Amino acid sequence: MINKEVFLLPKRWQLLSGSWLKVIAMVSMAIDHVAGFLLRYHSDFTQPLFNVGHKQISWCFLMHCIGRLAFPLFAFLLVEGFLHTSNRMKYGRNLLLFALLSEIPFDLARRGSLFAAGQNVFFTLFLGFLALYAVDRWESGKDSAERLAVILFSLIGIGILFHTDYGSTGISFILLLYVLRKNRILQAAIGCSFLGSRWIAGLAFIPINLYNGRRGFIRGAFGKYFFYVFYPLHLLVIYFIRRMFM
Repeated sequence: MINKEVFLLPKRWQLLSGSWLKVIAMVSMAIDHVAGFLLRYHSDFTQPLFNVGHKQISWCFLMHCIGRLAFPLFAFLLVEGFLHTSNRMKYGRNLLLFALLSEIPFDLARRGSLFAAGQNVFFTLFLGFLALYAVDRWESGKDSAERLAVILFSLIGIGILFHTDYGSTGISFILLLYVLRKNRILQAAIGCSFLGSRWIAGLAFIPINLYNGRRGFIRGAFGKYFFYVFYPLHLLVIYFIRRMFM
């Protein structure tokens, strides 16, 4: 573990609170889902606007590019939540609860049926949380390296087996953010490389490195749980709009 804190940007540039990161993540996710689950059925949004080389750029493509910011931000917020929550058991329980509650809205928005292949991103975040918990126990000397390796491979295997959103890449990315949390330069450099074909998601490291470590304006039970509820709620809204108009 890297002990010395290293920042990519000067502290005077760190202007975004955790609340603003949540807002950016939710908005970018909603834009991505509107494009992928709704507008892709409408030819006006899938027709090319212009070409970049051999790549055709449409409204849906541009919206998906914005949406790529969401998962790295959610992964970063998960790590921050894990480090700063006063009750890790409750934090993990909430992730699992909303993973279960979000599955039907996710299936409806994605495939239009109650049962579809693949699990929503809350399951990925929950598996990532369990991975962080396992690493923390190893760091504190409560578990052996061998036990840690078995747990991590098992969690990644579960992600692959059940086709969780972002799967093994998502869980591994969460671990990477945690391990490199004190060196934002390495975190951004290796994180961008790790994302591979989703390279545009690396732009999420811009708001991440503008983060000032403060909670921000989202406070209290309502603000806290709205962050959870927004995910299944916006998926249901997208599904019903598609059913009504398309």
